[in-house]
Amino acid sequence: MSGWLFARRALLPQGWAADVLIEWDDAGVLTAVTPGSSGSGPQDQTPRTVELVLPGMVNLHSHAFQRALGGLTETAGDNPDSFWTWRELMYRFARNITPEQIEAIAAQLFSECLRHGYTSVCEFHYVQRAPDGSLYARPAETAERVAAASRAAGIGLTMLPVLYSYAGFGELALGSDQQRFRTDPDQVLRIVEALEPLRGGQFEVGAAPHSLRAASVSQILELTQALPAGRPLHIHIAEQQAEVLGCLEFSGMRPLRYLSEHIALDARWCLVHATHIDADEVDRIADSGAVAGLCPTTEANLGDGIFPLEQFIHAGGRFGIGSDSHVSQSPVEELRWLEYGQRLQHQRRNVAVSHTQRRVAEFLWQGALQGGAQASGRPVGALAAGLRADLLVLDSEHPNLDGAASDDVMGAFIFAGNDNLVRDVLAGGRWVVQGGRHVDQDAIARRYKQALAELREFRS
Repeated sequence: MSGWLFARRALLPQGWAADVLIEWDDAGVLTAVTPGSSGSGPQDQTPRTVELVLPGMVNLHSHAFQRALGGLTETAGDNPDSFWTWRELMYRFARNITPEQIEAIAAQLFSECLRHGYTSVCEFHYVQRAPDGSLYARPAETAERVAAASRAAGIGLTMLPVLYSYAGFGELALGSDQQRFRTDPDQVLRIVEALEPLRGGQFEVGAAPHSLRAASVSQILELTQALPAGRPLHIHIAEQQAEVLGCLEFSGMRPLRYLSEHIALDARWCLVHATHIDADEVDRIADSGAVAGLCPTTEANLGDGIFPLEQFIHAGGRFGIGSDSHVSQSPVEELRWLEYGQRLQHQRRNVAVSHTQRRVAEFLWQGALQGGAQASGRPVGALAAGLRADLLVLDSEHPNLDGAASDDVMGAFIFAGNDNLVRDVLAGGRWVVQGGRHVDQDAIARRYKQALAELREFRS
C-alpha cells in the first residue's frame, strides 16, 4: 500500500503549494509532503503526476441505514409535515431492517461518500437491538456490520454507539417503535468494549448520547466518565424548536445551556445541529472548544432551520459537516448550502470568511476539515506527515477547472455546477476511487439493491 504521488498543485494547511511530492507508508500514513519537489520519488523513481490534489473531507455525522430512505418521505400528509412526522416514517422503516441489510446499505453509502470526496465518516449508530427489542447475542452485532461495510468500501470510520433510553424530557418511556434503539450506559460501554479489537488506523470508537430527550444528564455524565480518555463524544442538540421549548419547560433552560451547566464540554464533544442557539450559547460552544456538527442538506430537508454561522465564526467557533440522513452524499453540496443558507438569511453574499481568509470556498473546506478531524478523534484532515493518507485528485480537465488559477480552484469546485469533480480518491493509503468509480462499485450496488428490494416488502 505504500506509494507516492506528485501534485502540480496541492491544498496544504497553509494554502496552495506547487510541485508537491506526497508519500505514504504501508500503514496508510503520510510520511512526507514536500512542496517545491523536483518530481522524483524514492530512489529517483518517477511517481504518478496529477494536477490538483485536496485533502479528503470528514463526514462527522451519519446514520448509515437512513440512506435507504432517500426519496421515500417526500409526500405531504393531511397535516403540516415536520421533522416529527418524518421521524415516524423513519421508525417504521427501521422496524424490520436486519444486520445484513444494515451492512449492505452502509457499504453503498460509504462507496458514494468516497466518490464525492469524503474519506472519513463518524457513524452515530443507534439501531442496536433485534426487531423484537431483544439484545443480539453479540452486543455489537449491528455496529460490527457497519464496521465491516467501512472496510469493504475503504473509508475511515469513527463508530459512535448511541445512548438512547427515553422518549422525551422527564425520562418518558420509549414507544414500541423505539425499542430497537434502547440502551443504557452499561450497554453502550459493552458495545465500546466489544469494538476495541477493531481499533486501528482506519477505525476509532467513541460514544454518543442521542439527545437530551433520549438520555438524562446523569446518564450522560456516567457514560462520559467511564469512556476511555480522549474518545470522541457526539450529541444531537437544539435541532428543532419543539426540542428547545420542551427543554425550557422541563429545566427552565435552553438545551445547549442546560447541557453545558451539567456536563463539562470540551474538545472531545461534537454538538450536532445546534440549530436553535442564542448568543450566549454561541459563545458557550466556541469557548468550550467543542465542534458544531452542521448537516445543511438534512437540516433543510427536515425543515430544521439555519445555524447562526456568521456569529459562530466571529466567536472563534469550530465547525464540521455531515450528511446525516444522506439525502446528499456530497461535501460540496453540504458546504454550498451552508453558505447559501447564510446568504438567504442575511440577504448578502460571501458570509463564511475570516479576517485572514477571504475566499469562501477555501475557508469552508479548511474549516470543515479541521472541525471534522477533531470530531472524528482520528489523525486526519490535512496533507501533512503523520496523518492518514487521505486525498482527492480533482478532474483538472473538466471545463470548470481547466486552466483555473489556484485561487479560483475551490470556488469552482464548490460553487460552479453539479458535476462531481472528484476523479480519484486515496483513503488510508488505498486507491478506492479511480476515474470517478469506486473500485468495488458494482458488487456493492448489487447487495444494496437486494437489501432495498427486501425492505420494500415491509413498507406501510
